Amino acid sequence: MIRDILPVRREARLVLVGVLLSSIGRGLTLPFLFIYLTDVRSMSDAAAGLVIGWFGAVVMILAPVGGTLMDRFGARPVALTSLIGQTVGSVLLAYAVTPALVCLALTVAAAGVASSWAGNATMLASLTGEHERQRTFGLQFALLNLGIGCGGVIAGAFVDVHRPGSFVAIYLLDAFTYLIPAAILLAMPGVGRRLTAPGHTEPRTGGYREVFRDRAFRRLLIFGLVLTTCGYGQIEVGFPAFAVRTADVTPRVVAWALAANTIMIVAAQLFVMRRIEGRSRSRTLAVVGAIFAVSWLVLGAGGVIGDRIPLLAAILVIACSTIFGFGETLLQPVQPALINALAPDRLRGRYNSAHSVNFGISSVLGPITAGPLIGAGHAMTWVALTIGGCLLASVLALTLHRLLTTHQDGRVELTPEPVADDVT
Repeated sequence: MIRDILPVRREARLVLVGVLLSSIGRGLTLPFLFIYLTDVRSMSDAAAGLVIGWFGAVVMILAPVGGTLMDRFGARPVALTSLIGQTVGSVLLAYAVTPALVCLALTVAAAGVASSWAGNATMLASLTGEHERQRTFGLQFALLNLGIGCGGVIAGAFVDVHRPGSFVAIYLLDAFTYLIPAAILLAMPGVGRRLTAPGHTEPRTGGYREVFRDRAFRRLLIFGLVLTTCGYGQIEVGFPAFAVRTADVTPRVVAWALAANTIMIVAAQLFVMRRIEGRSRSRTLAVVGAIFAVSWLVLGAGGVIGDRIPLLAAILVIACSTIFGFGETLLQPVQPALINALAPDRLRGRYNSAHSVNFGISSVLGPITAGPLIGAGHAMTWVALTIGGCLLASVLALTLHRLLTTHQDGRVELTPEPVADDVT
């Protein structure tokens, strides 16, 4: 079964191996950054929050630059620079004993992260045919979550705030995991080169102005911004804050909920990829918005029950994260496949990077809306806004349907096609 969904080209499979290994390193550190900065490096909560917010801002600012560089020089040098930046950033963070050094480390790491998703998406798009691209992106997402989950379990059993060296060790190990995909990429010199040669078959690029003239892509970006702000943007602050303060569950239940999310993604992704083949991508995205809305509705029910029925409240919090994970299994194969169906080769880096900016924006908008609302006692207002935003995203996806060709919307049975080699 797994063999059936693997990309045809060996190079694409190796890129996916690199994604899995580097995501294990990400999982080692992702859940513990705030704890590391406050409990090990003695930063205040406010200072730690500020530098973490700075990380998101740097990603948001530099992602479009990465897209331009990929279209001009190819995804390969940008991806290698990205991996080096993440490696150096993790090493610096391991030994950052002052706020200034922490800020420097996170700046370097953010500069690397800014182009990581778009770089992988651009390379995978160039290594796969349209008939297998959607499955490949779904497999990439499953491997990403599997790696993060494994890394989180390993680190959770190892780190201890009373042993600062344990945190230094996981950050150094995180740095090492980025070197593995870099080595894989260096061993494949033909991968990630410039997709078109200027003056040959394609006209010169018009840059981001040409990208944003694409009406269908503009609508897709708006959909993505609304959905990520009311979905992913709420996971880091809104979900745990509501679960602990309003649904009155323990932080351990929140950890179980996030584990259930990962299990759902890894277990369901392969099944979902088969079921959505040949179905309308825009309507699938509309279903995602509805599923995310249901997940927040379930969480809201947990808040209504609160401490009156603690066990049921805990079950509803876990169910929210699980339902959300099922929505992700639909979203992550379809959205990048649609982006790359719209993107011409000469602008593929910019299209993927423009989508990456949405995550940077939502990582800022999500916390600054959830924190004040829940903190001021308006938790149910927060729930209503997130549900409304997800349903609005569904409507936007449905309006996207008429802007797409049958081929772009994935409503045809695709036959295997040869994958053109990158243009050197």
